[in-house]
Amino acid sequence: MNTETLRDYCITKPGVTESFPFDTVTLVFKVGNKIFALLDTESRPTTINLKCDPERAVQLREMFSAVLPGYHMNKAHWNTVTLDGSVRWQDIREWIDHSYELVKKGLSKAVREGLI
Repeated sequence: MNTETLRDYCITKPGVTESFPFDTVTLVFKVGNKIFALLDTESRPTTINLKCDPERAVQLREMFSAVLPGYHMNKAHWNTVTLDGSVRWQDIREWIDHSYELVKKGLSKAVREGLI
């Protein structure tokens, strides 16, 4: 799994924008102008930060050595996932979906309804 595969999946979600607001290597994905994923385009292996329900975040960290508290993020609400081959692509997609839905759920009704 590489950065292009992750990018291609993230941008399929309704209303997603992407940019490099912090530096030239951290690709940020937003929905409704709120971040749901940060992808380090230069790390090897690739890493991605994803928002997560706090209880689930702890469970995932206990289950997977590749899942750590979010690097440079609120540790209760974010995980950093190292894509070293130990986590199935199906799980990564599910976690991206979860992150997207958490952020989308926090948007105003008007913004949610405006997502294409």
